[in-house]
Amino acid sequence: MELSKEDIILEPVVTENSWRLQEESNKYVFQVHPRANKVMVREAIEELFGVDVLSVNTMNLKGKPKREQLNQEKGRTSSWKKAYVKLSEGDRIDIFG
Repeated sequence: MELSKEDIILEPVVTENSWRLQEESNKYVFQVHPRANKVMVREAIEELFGVDVLSVNTMNLKGKPKREQLNQEKGRTSSWKKAYVKLSEGDRIDIFG
């Protein structure tokens, strides 16, 4: 199965920690396709945003159990894959643009 560049990068992760990483060390956090590897993520970021990527770190996050409510069965949140992308000095990605 061949993934297109748009299929690899699903969405940016916008949290307080991800904003701090952007400001301090020029790292961006993205939710990526579970089958995407570091090379695929690097190529997709460079092509989609026109920036130079120095490094990519990925991690698989396991879904957590949901809290059981009255008359509801137990469930889990979805498992997903996260990528930390470090850009070269001077490069920026406008997440909301």
